[in-house]
Amino acid sequence: MNRIDRLVLARLGSRILVTVLIFYGLIALVESLDTWRFNHVSEQKGVPMAILMVAMSAVRWTIKTLPVTVLLGGILGLIDLKARHELTVIKASGISIWRVLRAPVAALVLVSFVIALGAETISTQINRELSPTPPGQAAQLTPTGEIWLEQRSGDTHYVLMARGMTPGGSTLTNVTLFHLGASDVPRMEAEEARLDNGFWHMKVALARTADAPPYRVYDVRVPTMSSAAEISLQTASTEDLTFFELAALLERGVADPSIRAATSMRLVKLLALPLVLAGSLLIAFAFTAGYSRNTQYGPAVLYGMVLGFIVFVITEMADRGGSTGVLDPVFAAIGPAIVAIVIGLTVLLYKEDGWA
Repeated sequence: MNRIDRLVLARLGSRILVTVLIFYGLIALVESLDTWRFNHVSEQKGVPMAILMVAMSAVRWTIKTLPVTVLLGGILGLIDLKARHELTVIKASGISIWRVLRAPVAALVLVSFVIALGAETISTQINRELSPTPPGQAAQLTPTGEIWLEQRSGDTHYVLMARGMTPGGSTLTNVTLFHLGASDVPRMEAEEARLDNGFWHMKVALARTADAPPYRVYDVRVPTMSSAAEISLQTASTEDLTFFELAALLERGVADPSIRAATSMRLVKLLALPLVLAGSLLIAFAFTAGYSRNTQYGPAVLYGMVLGFIVFVITEMADRGGSTGVLDPVFAAIGPAIVAIVIGLTVLLYKEDGWA
């Protein structure tokens, strides 16, 4: 790395860092307005932990906005290089734009891996421990404090409702089982149901039927296709699982297509973060690094904001499609990044050939 690489890297890195910190401050301010969560955590674990919860929650959202902040910060850094005539001197000395962007792109890729595997993991673990779910927001259609699991195995189809569970969901407490198909016992209640080798095992259960009084049954085993990994994912959000936990769950096997799609999308999206950010930086170079006699940089910043918004929307739409199984998770995670990279490279090639 020579002096020019260090100069370009310092200009772009400082402007991107400032942009990320500004967005982080705004997001943290918004997160602090959720007074229920802040008060709940402060009462349970103290004010410092509540402040840490707000900070880590803001980190999660800041990582999601990185394609926008990197694009805006890159544009501001290139505008600064042009305003100081440093970029003009660099290009006049015979150094191509490809040589100029080599160091920033390489550094951004390395930092992206640190963010995806390090900062994301730490913030996810802290958020999972500190950030509770507000009342009424556990799910849109289920009451707070209840866990509903739809289970199948061959012709057996039923729903489990529980009011408590152990970490991972392999043991449910205060369980009610509702058979959705033909069954001699349409409803059973038990203090505990444990997942064991493809069966939900209830040592003692209360059977309820429409034409007889309730009676006790023992050692009830109800078959299920769900594995421990699937139950863990069904009883938690993929947003609350780290990269390494997601990889371990997929390695153990997930049979449910919707759960497998959501888990794969989250995993591949973290791996694709370097490509997404590299594409954002290439777009910044493509629309800002070219020579212009006009010294007004307002339109360039405006274009950057619009392009950043478009990149963010496309990325989030692909995320939704991949998480629901509409799109292949690999395509949904890598597709927007490839599109951004192709757009940036195409515009740069067009300008470098002297046609613009």
